Amino acid sequence: MKLKPSDVSTVIIVNKNKEGSQTLQVKTKHINRLKHYLFAVLAVITTLTLSVIYLNHKSGQQEEERLRLVAQLVKLKGEIPPPNIEVKKTNTAQSYIQSIEVKLQTINNYLRKRGLKGFSTAAVGGNGNAEAAKLTDSETYSLYDEYLNRLVHTVAFTPMGYPRVSSLTSYFGYRSDPFNSASAEFHPGIDFKGNRGDEAKCTATGKVVFAGWYGGYGNCVRIAHANSFETLYGHLSKISVRVGQEVTVGQKIGEVGSTGHSTGTHLHYEVRKNGKAINPIKFLTLNN
Repeated sequence: MKLKPSDVSTVIIVNKNKEGSQTLQVKTKHINRLKHYLFAVLAVITTLTLSVIYLNHKSGQQEEERLRLVAQLVKLKGEIPPPNIEVKKTNTAQSYIQSIEVKLQTINNYLRKRGLKGFSTAAVGGNGNAEAAKLTDSETYSLYDEYLNRLVHTVAFTPMGYPRVSSLTSYFGYRSDPFNSASAEFHPGIDFKGNRGDEAKCTATGKVVFAGWYGGYGNCVRIAHANSFETLYGHLSKISVRVGQEVTVGQKIGEVGSTGHSTGTHLHYEVRKNGKAINPIKFLTLNN
């Protein structure tokens, strides 16, 4: 379609430094609408500027509120007497609650090192039944204290959680032999997907009883724990601990690899009880 002369305006661009000039043909309607375009751009810039100012103001208010709440919490913590000193009878409840909080924090730290989510302390304080209501503060504290002491010890020394946080590629039990699909084999552990060099971590506090080449397991680490438990980490590319070394939960004991009887890079993990392999799946979370 050919434009009429009235539909097109000619803009002359004069160059002061050089001789001559340039012409630019623009549709007349765009020139007529130029002030609208400029107003729209100005409105967008103004809106963005006001938004930035508002967000900065809100961020400052939120930071002030956070600092105020932190200060209040610190003040409240300071008002609660430490659990290890004698307190008056009226402060008994505060004392055992403080002790419980400390122990629950310890447990949650163990859980996080295993890649598990910690649990809420909102339910602490009894189940609210008639029998619980008859207990004195001292009796309630003793029951909670005894229970949590056992729980801390159990969590620390029982294999629990993930030696590495990733998807599973093979499960406990009978499966098709990866080297001969025509036959079956018993798989005494679970396999975690990984890349060569990824960290393999201890799932419970214990002592290293083997660190070296272990037949089809390739480079392998075995760790003895309390209550006749043992964990095994196989096909490692590198071993980071030695026999007799005491290790703690979450500590690096080696790196993922594909040594020994292995078809690809992964971490083989076993949990044994009195020398017999048991399904590690039940130890991955607290709910199993």
